[in-house]
Amino acid sequence: MSDEPKAMISTMQKDEAELAKMGYKQELKRELGLIQNFGVSFSVISVITGIPSLFLYGLNTGGPAVMVYGWIVVSFFTMTVGLAMAEVCSSHPVSGGPYFWAAMLSNPENAPLASWVTGWFNLLGQVAVTTGISFACATFISTVITFKTAFVPTANTQIGWFLIVDYSFGVRVLHILNNISVWWHAIGTFSLVVAILAKAPTHQSGHFVFQTFIDGTGGWAERASPAYVAITGILMAQVICTLIDSVICMTEETNNAAMSGSIGIVMAIGVSAILGIYLLLGLLFSIQDLQTTIDSPNGPVGQIFLDCVGERGAIVLMVIVIGAMFFCGTFSVTSNSRMMYAFARDGALPGSKFFAYVSTQWRSPIRTVWLACTLSFILGLPSLGSSVAFSAATSIATIGLYISYAIPIALRVVYRKNFVRGPFHLGKFSFPIAATAVAWIAFISIVFMLPQENPVDSQTLNYAIVAVGIVLLYSFTYWLVSARKWFVGPVKQISGTFLFKLPRLLASYWVAILKRKRWVSMA
Repeated sequence: MSDEPKAMISTMQKDEAELAKMGYKQELKRELGLIQNFGVSFSVISVITGIPSLFLYGLNTGGPAVMVYGWIVVSFFTMTVGLAMAEVCSSHPVSGGPYFWAAMLSNPENAPLASWVTGWFNLLGQVAVTTGISFACATFISTVITFKTAFVPTANTQIGWFLIVDYSFGVRVLHILNNISVWWHAIGTFSLVVAILAKAPTHQSGHFVFQTFIDGTGGWAERASPAYVAITGILMAQVICTLIDSVICMTEETNNAAMSGSIGIVMAIGVSAILGIYLLLGLLFSIQDLQTTIDSPNGPVGQIFLDCVGERGAIVLMVIVIGAMFFCGTFSVTSNSRMMYAFARDGALPGSKFFAYVSTQWRSPIRTVWLACTLSFILGLPSLGSSVAFSAATSIATIGLYISYAIPIALRVVYRKNFVRGPFHLGKFSFPIAATAVAWIAFISIVFMLPQENPVDSQTLNYAIVAVGIVLLYSFTYWLVSARKWFVGPVKQISGTFLFKLPRLLASYWVAILKRKRWVSMA
């Protein structure tokens, strides 16, 4: 037997043994490596989805200066969150992610409640991410159809595209799309920026890009300070942190999960931060007329494409963006479905027995894939007629996910003496990084519930506070009325007796696999 198969067997046995120690059977297909694991998170963060989608919001709320410097500041603090999460992930590489961590890092008395609240906030954030991506993709499809046609988008067509896009995310072949997505994002972003910079008739000055502050187009000029505008304006930059736990949700399908999951988180944030500033600067320098770009019915990014490369070129660039959005949405649903599957496996999701199902053919949680699509569509319906729909969905996603990240990180700080490190750890920097991450999360969770446009009415209301309020009311009410009597946190599928038999069972299993693969002699 060659060294490579031996190493593969050893790693997979170790992964399954580690999962069994946490009480779970290996039900999902473990076929992802470090690069594929990184690809999932990189595709979901997807700067080529987030920046074009919120570019108008950025121009209206602080302008170029806030967009550029906000990106740098947010990237730094996002990395602290990512590093803190990576350390915990290395210790507990399981699909449940933050809600499982909350149970493991809390004291036994409070573990079920910590796990319950964390899980519901994580579920809200996961669903809202897919809603925002679906809405953005539907908007860009409607826009590109108007090029060279007489098509005029309406509310009904927007809902139609939203429905089609949302459910198309549930249809995919994960391992094939993964590699395509990474290259699509990397080469697509590079090509897009080169094209607009090379073909732009004129370029904006450095003063415009790095020093222009805009506080009037969002309606705040006479009612709020520039500081308020700048703070709320960092929402566009904060898309870099959305769903960084997608890597964690895939750890039960990843080889050497205790290291690959952690490194995947850090790599995805770092690469996305660099690629994002590159894309952001390319778009800002290529603006021809600021007011025309802001007022354009094609959206600011669509108008930049038209101004720089004409209609035919703009269609090509829009297809690149829409393709990235499709990959982003696909892996978002993938992450959603794994988290929901884990939550159902532990009995926390209504209809848990139905949703805690893994297809024997695909070794994938098919039912929660479609549940993720359905919930994201329902969440998006109330905001389809709103002028701040995408930013509202992004705020909900950010707050929901951030709260679910903050709880286990804070527990890691409070009960740090009881924390058992995994192979990836931060050493003496662990405490200050975790404390910084929690402080940043507390700050932006408040900021992203503030009004983002003025005057505030039914069309401009930031619905994030409503969504967060509903989750708080539901989770605590359900807990007090019922769940506290039966929810005990993550449920162990494997007993202690089975753990003693596990090495022998794994060895027998892999010998059978090797024979089938002709890695060992059949004689």
